[in-house]
Amino acid sequence: MSSPSKHILLLGPAYPYRGGLAAFNERLAYALQDAGHQVTLITFTLQYPDFLFPGKTQYSEDAAPEGLAIERKINAVNPFNWWRVGRELRKRRPDVVIAAYWMPFMAPCLGTILRQLDDRHTQRIGLVHNIIPHERRPGDQLLSRYFTAASDGFMTLSTSVKEELADFSAAPVRTSPHPIYDSYGARVNPTVARQHLGLDADGRYLLFFGYIREYKGLELLLEAMANPMIRKSGVKLILAGEYYGNQEKYETLMETLGITDLVIAHTSFIANDEVRYYFGAADLVVQPYKTATQSGISQLAYHFEKPMVVTRVGGLPEIVPHGEAGYVIEQDAEELAVSVLDFYQNERTESLGKGVRKEKQRFSWSTFVETLEQLF
Repeated sequence: MSSPSKHILLLGPAYPYRGGLAAFNERLAYALQDAGHQVTLITFTLQYPDFLFPGKTQYSEDAAPEGLAIERKINAVNPFNWWRVGRELRKRRPDVVIAAYWMPFMAPCLGTILRQLDDRHTQRIGLVHNIIPHERRPGDQLLSRYFTAASDGFMTLSTSVKEELADFSAAPVRTSPHPIYDSYGARVNPTVARQHLGLDADGRYLLFFGYIREYKGLELLLEAMANPMIRKSGVKLILAGEYYGNQEKYETLMETLGITDLVIAHTSFIANDEVRYYFGAADLVVQPYKTATQSGISQLAYHFEKPMVVTRVGGLPEIVPHGEAGYVIEQDAEELAVSVLDFYQNERTESLGKGVRKEKQRFSWSTFVETLEQLF
């Protein structure tokens, strides 16, 4: 049963910003509205200074999402703005303010805004994607403590983050898995998807999707692609996503391993309306991460009903049951190659696909909202 209607402000990335966090917040706003709440997204006028942003652009080229109230107010690097926005939001007397937290860089602005709110009237909830960042820097823990000290409770998307939060705060925590990303269109028949991308209709394709960052372990997958049995099997890798790191490093590795002809690179940002074709074309989605908490890529794979290979890190094993919805492996290129070969040689498409369709029922937005409402 949903809680009584609340006036909710959701702080974090949203349109016109692009990427998984913006997509998550927008989809959560829809789900909260469906549950009867009044929701306003409060996003950034400046999210990252250009010199700190590793990609080509922070902004979406898509149309604004319909049916959402989105206000651009927060300047992530201007302390005067944090005080002003916090006091402005205080005057609105919201019942709940949910602040999305994913990296310590955002702790000063979000923590300061939360501190301006009237905690006698407004409940302050931290929606914590990561409390300890994948790519760590000095001062991370101090900054995260500044954010957590301003929150009355927390929502996490994995038990690993919940356990890490215990070192930062004794406030109540609720956990529910990252729901399915179902806002990228319907599934596409593999033949149609491959034709759209100019691929062989009868080919065998793995998919690495999303921003290419150091912690995502792409080199492990590239090393697996160099396995002689992989080459013999005719498997190719679709590399789809923008480099957020050392592009030259990965391209040099492909050349050194002699696998350039096995990699189909689409290394620019993938527009929302193109996502379904990449997942439609793939047989298996590979996430060879070095560290992880949860992953929106897994939830895209569930939406498009694709089996996965994930490494045994963070919350990924919670999301992908081994042998049912895919493979859970150690961070080992040979084990990754063995899993891929098993998938094709033993024709696991149907059995693992059935497991994916069963597991995806766990990841509804309504369940996520019901868990979140326990903190209200």
